Amino acid sequence: MVEERPGSWFGFGFCGFGQAPGSDGRHQVHSPRLLCSWDRGGDICSVRASWSYTAFLSRAGRVQLSGSAGGALDGCRDLWASETLFVVLRDGRRPGAGAELQAWAPSSALRGEPLWAQTVTAETERKGGAGGETRAAPLPLLPCARAYVSPRTPLVQPLAPELRARRLELGTEHALLLDEAGQVYSWGAGRHGQLGHGTLEAELEPRLLEALQGLPMAVVAAGGWHSVCVSETGDIYIWGWNESGQLALPSRSLAEDRKTVSGEGKYGQLGHSDTASWDRPCRVEYFVDNQLQVMAVSCGPWNTYVYAVEKEKS
Repeated sequence: MVEERPGSWFGFGFCGFGQAPGSDGRHQVHSPRLLCSWDRGGDICSVRASWSYTAFLSRAGRVQLSGSAGGALDGCRDLWASETLFVVLRDGRRPGAGAELQAWAPSSALRGEPLWAQTVTAETERKGGAGGETRAAPLPLLPCARAYVSPRTPLVQPLAPELRARRLELGTEHALLLDEAGQVYSWGAGRHGQLGHGTLEAELEPRLLEALQGLPMAVVAAGGWHSVCVSETGDIYIWGWNESGQLALPSRSLAEDRKTVSGEGKYGQLGHSDTASWDRPCRVEYFVDNQLQVMAVSCGPWNTYVYAVEKEKS
């Protein structure tokens, strides 16, 4: 068995509510910054960011909120953060009980009782096909969110037959798809450069990201209006809202430099040490310069979190 190499989490972008530990109270962090005060000993295994707060999940199953919301929970397996709801999958509260999906108000400091809770179990249909099809129990409406959680997709849009999706990520107005071959496709609104095609035009169907052809990707993530992907060799590429995107024109300087990046860089969430935005993918050199291999990434609306390990010496 291959031993897992210890790594560290880094954060950059908007942190006006103190939601990026280690940012020293700065409103913006323009380059990757080690989350040293939280990630002692590589304890963090997952990060989920909303606009004003970030949730950190430890390997021991403890969730901690940082930013405009605070509080902690134990016995957690997975999490999802938004401004109106914090949803967490926890161990059952009774011995032998199934996992429990809980919805909390972020302002509650995770104290008292959740707004809503549902035990997540698999049940066998009494009627149906041979062998008994299994399905998850139906889940009710989530309060205050005008939404519901369902194990079945309520709306289906078939993809082209040749697209074999490995992962799908949704931003505020765009989508990213990683296929089985490691190619990245994007579609949706493109007015902030988040599609990475070198234009600000929208795409109604998944379009191959030509700037990354020949570079197999292992991970994709979508922020509010910026996009991220990680190559199989551990390099990270980021793109999104162009600094001059509000004029519906691509930046002339970016085209002349023939660089490739995109995304809203107003708060430094692209990690390029400045606030310039890009409309094509561009590699974040910080991790290359520091001999770090990126293993995971998580995006908030205006910020980015990256998990990286030291590269193995050849």
